[in-house]
Amino acid sequence: MTDSSRGRGPGLLERLGAGAVICAEGYVFELERRGYLQAGPFVPEVVLDHPEQVTSLHEQFVHAGSDVVEALTYYAHREKLRAVGKDGLLEELNRQALELARRVADETGTLLAGNVCNTNLYAPDDPETHAPTRAMFEEQVGWAAEAGVDFVIGETFRFEAEAQIALEVIRQAGLSAVITLAVGRVPETREGRSIPDACHRLAEEGADVVGLNCIRGPGTMLPLLEGITAAVDVPVAALPVPYRTHPDQPTFQSLREPDGALLPQGQPFPTALDPFTCNRYEVADFTVQAHAAGARYLGLCCGAAPHHLRSMAEALGRKPPASRYSEDMSRHAYFGTAPGVPSRNRDYRDQL
Repeated sequence: MTDSSRGRGPGLLERLGAGAVICAEGYVFELERRGYLQAGPFVPEVVLDHPEQVTSLHEQFVHAGSDVVEALTYYAHREKLRAVGKDGLLEELNRQALELARRVADETGTLLAGNVCNTNLYAPDDPETHAPTRAMFEEQVGWAAEAGVDFVIGETFRFEAEAQIALEVIRQAGLSAVITLAVGRVPETREGRSIPDACHRLAEEGADVVGLNCIRGPGTMLPLLEGITAAVDVPVAALPVPYRTHPDQPTFQSLREPDGALLPQGQPFPTALDPFTCNRYEVADFTVQAHAAGARYLGLCCGAAPHHLRSMAEALGRKPPASRYSEDMSRHAYFGTAPGVPSRNRDYRDQL
């Protein structure tokens, strides 16, 4: 596939050849927290209703260290928009999202990525869903190609076969493809196939990057990476959700609090995950370990905020513009050690 970045500097494959690439995701969760997107459907109407908020988040993620500006076309496919009665906005929403992302990518010299995702329609055993699934990918990839994207991300696929359809469409458009699977409680595809084998087949079929995104947090995605890196000869992606999942509750949908009486449906997902959020140091630790396991396309998905991305960049030895404001506790009024911090305040810190 082509590795041209449309005048925005080195392309995806060239950048991966030189080192790790960081891609910020998680737009729908962050914009929901800010009050511009509805949890549940998670349809990115914000692209049309408040484009300035989308642009601002693109800029903030780049400021924090993202090498990629990903157009907010996740869940902007025909099936999702039809479900909320907005299918008439399909093309306008996609083209607007791509234009917003393109402007930021052009201004910052970062890569511009298109995006397609699981359709929630596809079923391997129902042939009547196959053609509409392909048609949805063709629509979105076609608009992405016209917008001059550097590559297309196909993500959160639980069915390997659905990921294969997306990959075929992306390749037919002459674009590089990053294909990532979403792994539930059982570490296999919904067809019951092993994740390393699925990634191997996707790489053999032409994916430029394969791996995992979303659903699992750092603690439960990390153990899956070495198997993937051993199975493929292309760069491996690792973009977990920044939540403290563990073997008994390996996904952010499965996380539970001891007393969930106040929670909708008794579960924290998706709007009460705050107590499980990884701090920036946990994200940095994941970055180091994932990189050591062979992952080269790194990022975070639903729940990510710019400070998480800055921590990831710094863990790779980088200093993005946001690093100017990384913490310096030596100058804190009570916990500081720098000259000028009154000793009476340091002596009082244990009383805080």
